[in-house]
Amino acid sequence: MKLIALAAVSALLLAGCAASTPAANHRIAIVASTDVYGSIASAVGGSAVTVTSIMNDPAQDPHSFEANARVQLELSKADLVIENGAGYDDFVDTMLSGLDGAKRTVLNVATISGKTITPDFNEHLWYDFPTIENLVAELVTALSKASPADASTFEVNAEDFVERLNGLERREATIQQTYGGSPVAITEPVPAYLLVASGLKIITPKEFSKAIEDSTDVSPAVLKETLTQFTDRKVKALVYNDQTAGPQTTAVLKAADESGIPVVPVTETLPQGLDYLGWMTLNLRAIERALK
Repeated sequence: MKLIALAAVSALLLAGCAASTPAANHRIAIVASTDVYGSIASAVGGSAVTVTSIMNDPAQDPHSFEANARVQLELSKADLVIENGAGYDDFVDTMLSGLDGAKRTVLNVATISGKTITPDFNEHLWYDFPTIENLVAELVTALSKASPADASTFEVNAEDFVERLNGLERREATIQQTYGGSPVAITEPVPAYLLVASGLKIITPKEFSKAIEDSTDVSPAVLKETLTQFTDRKVKALVYNDQTAGPQTTAVLKAADESGIPVVPVTETLPQGLDYLGWMTLNLRAIERALK
């Protein structure tokens, strides 16, 4: 999915964790394309950073996000920028290219992941814990370079974060041990990394999830095949993107409900009041409950 860039008018989506502060305060100004990465940057940077998250509204569909001049202003003040990459938030590079030549570090999570970017690449990398661990390491390096006096603090914060992240990976392994091979359905590939790492088998037709992700029509034959997986009870759970709605996803949710298939909503931005680790903990708990 490619997010729409450069619109003259849109809701002011900035804030994430805090607004950028002047350089005189000696805090590293970080701008993240989503509050997911903003949360991670805050955890590692602590009081030495200020973080602005561009997309931070759990009620908004990120597919329809429109960046505006206010976003470009925030990017212009950044010392460090975190973008997802792989076509997810192209507006970041577009806007950065229009700024002055001031030096700022840009962390591209798709590049950091080390994964091969293909035409059908799943760009929802925050659901892939090894990628997040790589991002944390890159954050420590970038932040330590920007503020050497705080390097030891960044390292301690990162160690604590990774320890808790590893706990989530152990929970994935537990799900795999107990429910490995269980068939599940999705509306979009948003949670795919998490589901696969938990040993679950996604059997939704790729033509369906791709069409939903790209906001294109699903053919009647593919929709019928998808709905049959629920009426014939071929899946143990439906894990769907709660921020994208349409006639086809509504039909899938209805079919799951009528067939008694547990439904697990997931999102692309943080739910209100949760940080990254708390959010992922709840996602794994919900998946585990649905499979019982």
